[in-house]
Amino acid sequence: MNIPLIGLGTWPLRGAECEAAVGSALELGYRHIDTAEMYGNEVEIGRAIGGAPRGDLFITSKAWWDKPDGPAIRAACEASLARLRTPYLDLFLIHWPSPVLQLASALEGLAGLQRDGLARAVGVANFPPGLLRQALALNIAPIACNQVEHHLYLDQSRLLELCAAHDIVLTSYTPLAKGRFLDDAVVARIAARHGATPGQVALAWALSRGRVAVIPKAAGRARQAENLGAAKLVLDADDVTALAALPKDRRLVNPDFAPDWQA
Repeated sequence: MNIPLIGLGTWPLRGAECEAAVGSALELGYRHIDTAEMYGNEVEIGRAIGGAPRGDLFITSKAWWDKPDGPAIRAACEASLARLRTPYLDLFLIHWPSPVLQLASALEGLAGLQRDGLARAVGVANFPPGLLRQALALNIAPIACNQVEHHLYLDQSRLLELCAAHDIVLTSYTPLAKGRFLDDAVVARIAARHGATPGQVALAWALSRGRVAVIPKAAGRARQAENLGAAKLVLDADDVTALAALPKDRRLVNPDFAPDWQA
């Protein structure tokens, strides 16, 4: 099973804008579409993907953090399947670890989804290294992915090392750092030298780090095409060294219910 390295993030797209964005992305060649029950756009995405051969697509969805155990996670997945009008998901994740998460039960729920064919692969999102180690130690569900914030200013080295050791893909959300790098002289210089855009440099950097996929959000066709073009950009050793020297501790997504990221 392969995950397309560049996917379309859909938060916070909704309604007609979301449906049009997914349709445009599919026309350009995207096959990896990321959503979640919390995004409130699964119905629109279901309409947009309806005409594409299901086997050509890679669809990810997630159970919200108020689903603390296996039965709740299974019900969330079944509801997502109904909204997306698809018989299965390629990847289904626990969206955020709840303070009341019953980890063993939740993992049993994920394992059941995979066993019963509702999800081809299962995993987690926003799990810091300590919690991911706990999940791996239980050895209940085959964790294929940990989806986390990861970009030029947040390198997630500890998680990358752990994921690599266990054959887990790290999927980068907010890989464009909400445009924070657009005024960065280092990024601009590298982009100019390659005839690329700063955004393509940011995505290429993330992809260069190993078993990493990226899911930048883009509503417009031009930006979608630009992001997809990052797959062709190869950074050299000097580029990687210069980008590695940028600050790496700027977390942009940190809600009140976030886990202890240092755990």
